[in-house]
Amino acid sequence: MSENQLRELSIAVGEKLKASGQWITCAESCTGGGIAKAITDIAGSSAYFDRGFVTYSNTAKHELLGVAEATLTAHGAVSEEVVREMAQGALHAARASLALSVSGIAGPDGGSAEKPVGTVWFGFADGSGRVLAHRKQFTGDRDAVRLQATIFALQTALDDFL
Repeated sequence: MSENQLRELSIAVGEKLKASGQWITCAESCTGGGIAKAITDIAGSSAYFDRGFVTYSNTAKHELLGVAEATLTAHGAVSEEVVREMAQGALHAARASLALSVSGIAGPDGGSAEKPVGTVWFGFADGSGRVLAHRKQFTGDRDAVRLQATIFALQTALDDFL
């Protein structure tokens, strides 16, 4: 997907949020704020985006989002359990209607047999109490993995929550 297509996706997400009066937040690890950037690149995004969280370390995930240390220890940062807690924590901390979370291994290092480079977990939580998680395996270099993760998060929000 090109930058223009990402922009069009961000506009579509923003239009749906604005029309429904919802607020979105994101808790990002491997994308490093890329989702928040895509959202806030759109003029008028202050009508539906107030704050986001870049929680790159386990300490940040725990302190800012309330991810349990026991969850991080038992499952690792790149896991379904952690992204679920990240999304729920961000939803609460930002007082938003919808939260997206992402934690993964963008590379080029850091992968393992169980979690190879390109493994990314996504969490989604909304004000109705619904919490979903998805695991994706992306290919390409670090930039490609991060771009694919940003697109997947926004497209899933648009398709499944807005």
